[in-house]
Amino acid sequence: MKIDRLIGILSILLQKDSVTAPYLASRFEVSRRTISRDIEHLCKAGIPIMTRQGAGGGISIMENYKISHTLLTNTEMQDILAGLRSLDSTCGTNRYGQLMEKLSPGSSDFMTASQSVLIDLSSWYRDSLAPKIETIRAAIDSCRLLEFLYYAPAGESMRAMEPYYLIFRWSSWYVWGWCRKRQDFRLFKLNRMESLCLADTFSKKPVPLPELKNEHIFPGGIRVRALFDASCKWRLVEEFGTGCFEEQPDGRLLFHADYTGRENLLTWLLTFREQAELLEPEYLREELQNALLRTLHRYRSDES
Repeated sequence: MKIDRLIGILSILLQKDSVTAPYLASRFEVSRRTISRDIEHLCKAGIPIMTRQGAGGGISIMENYKISHTLLTNTEMQDILAGLRSLDSTCGTNRYGQLMEKLSPGSSDFMTASQSVLIDLSSWYRDSLAPKIETIRAAIDSCRLLEFLYYAPAGESMRAMEPYYLIFRWSSWYVWGWCRKRQDFRLFKLNRMESLCLADTFSKKPVPLPELKNEHIFPGGIRVRALFDASCKWRLVEEFGTGCFEEQPDGRLLFHADYTGRENLLTWLLTFREQAELLEPEYLREELQNALLRTLHRYRSDES
């Protein structure tokens, strides 16, 4: 939509000293003529945008400009501020503060009213995530290959990828891009990436948006039935919702779900210790029994 693109262009101009029309056209997948019209509309809205021709030229906002409150509604600005605060919470940047400095003091209620939406995306891994995110953003902006060591269930391996999107989903950060080893687009989890570095430049490919539906990434396939103690109800509700179990006459909870993977299921059940009993599938029940016997044997061996 046009208004979304205008806000996007304004956001880029506030973050960068200068950008070119071809860069904006590529970023928003429109023609240079459309970008020229967008710049004209922003100028008519009262934003002093300067354009410079020739080598070293580009599009920029006049230094020390303060955003007028007539450009955005209070609700729109509150959403922008909440989003910037959430990014700052992850990256350790100060984009929220920088934008606030560009706003005219007292120009609107959003300067004094309390925030009603606070988003904190930080995690236990903030110290390691922040530099990774900045490195990946630099690679995306400059079309540089990203090389890294990746830890996967099948083992670790060195990868080289053409990064296109940083994604926050399922409470974690991912990067989507073309994996040169697999010769296909892949989704990599940042917490499994180490030793990130930038390499040669690459030419952009037509990029499909990642398919992020849960059933695509986590296809399921394991029909699970298990009994849980009543004290586990809060966890089942938190992780699967209230429709995942039926209360039994003895107070226990009969759980049923379509689970995504064998190893994840067994690991998850073990976090409940003696408060859970897997009923189906039978082959995994036997595997869990054998795993518990091997664990018991190891502990007994340590004691002896």
